[in-house]
Amino acid sequence: MKASNFSDAQKALILKQGDDSVVVAEICLKARISQATYFNFRKYAALLPDEMPRMKALEDENSR
Repeated sequence: MKASNFSDAQKALILKQGDDSVVVAEICLKARISQATYFNFRKYAALLPDEMPRMKALEDENSR
């Protein structure tokens, strides 16, 4: 799997647009991501940007 080119702050900004009642297809077009990627970002939506790396590390550890 390819690593994300987006920082945690960029992901948070993309997700914030979704909270502002913008159509998901339009957000994805502007950000140049697929809708599947957008919905994968959403699993981190409840986390603060500084908590995201810790969550990713835990998921990697659990997958091993």
